Amino acid sequence: MHQPVATFPDPGTARVEAFHPRHLAPAAAAPTRPGHRQLSYLHAVPRHMVHRAAIAEVFLTDAVRTGEHSFLVAAQWPRDHALYSPGSDGTSDPLLFMETIRQALVYLAHAYHDVPLGHRFIGFGSEFEITDPAALHVGGEPVPVVLEAEWVWVGNRPPNRYGMRLEVVLTVGGRACGHGALQVVAVDDKRYAMLRGRGAQPRGVAVTGPAPRPLQRAHPSAVGRLRAKDCVLVRERADAPWRLLIDVEHPIFFDHPSDHVPLMVTLEGFRQLGHLLLHPGDTPPDAGHTLLGMEVDCLSFGELDTPIDLVVREREVDPRSGTTRLTLDAVQGGVRLARCRSRWGAAGLAAGGRAAHCAAVPRTA
Repeated sequence: MHQPVATFPDPGTARVEAFHPRHLAPAAAAPTRPGHRQLSYLHAVPRHMVHRAAIAEVFLTDAVRTGEHSFLVAAQWPRDHALYSPGSDGTSDPLLFMETIRQALVYLAHAYHDVPLGHRFIGFGSEFEITDPAALHVGGEPVPVVLEAEWVWVGNRPPNRYGMRLEVVLTVGGRACGHGALQVVAVDDKRYAMLRGRGAQPRGVAVTGPAPRPLQRAHPSAVGRLRAKDCVLVRERADAPWRLLIDVEHPIFFDHPSDHVPLMVTLEGFRQLGHLLLHPGDTPPDAGHTLLGMEVDCLSFGELDTPIDLVVREREVDPRSGTTRLTLDAVQGGVRLARCRSRWGAAGLAAGGRAAHCAAVPRTA
């Protein structure tokens, strides 16, 4: 949606500490194409270069240019994560892929294309698809991934407006297992304020979220989450539509202050509603679904102080492939903020035929 993919205060004199493990051997460097240096997994890139406040939320470790518009980007995915935890099928969270694409675009913009650190990034569209889920099975070590990335300028008018799209192929151990893309524009504060239709908010200050209301919150297990605080679906009563919960105090969704609903929060809402629809309380253990892909069109900013409804537009089941396609909208005050087309695979597709466990759980907590 027309919302910053991420904004972050100017880094100033920010300094990056090197990581020097004492008891662990360094992770093997990923090979690159002939004539290019190897990618490193020794430490994360500087956090301000991917618009993150918490070092723990930085997944990128390195990048190397392989052509005029092509790059290889290295990232390390944790074996477990407070939010992006492995699925019940034992594979990495697919939204971890989308967050890695976001970080890669922001990092390449600053490190290789001279986009100023003070510019605001505004998302227009994102997409990803996992084509080989079994390759993302979490083993005994963090998952080292490589993005084979192509940079495309779209409506680029520097220095005040940069338009860009990053298209990537996801590989693990040289094995291609997914692809994705993200399109954004980066603008200065003046143009950002014009796009927002009101004065720019002071850096480092967030708009207060909606006033507390007596809402029912979905049970975390019903939406594929482990912690209640990570559930973003609420509603006023059992027959009411689901809404996107906006918790500006959430340490990951709102890693730093924002004056809008972050893109990744909206994607999480779409994912959780899809999981809820495909895993009713009577779902047998061998009949679950896993998210295989999303395509999201971003249409408008999501404000923090007005309810956002998540609306189901279409549900299409393909019995031959075992996949289900869902079309969902995020709507605020009668205005569509974003449209999502997602694809879900039946149990057994994600891990080479191993069925995912989906316990019967209550719908609210």
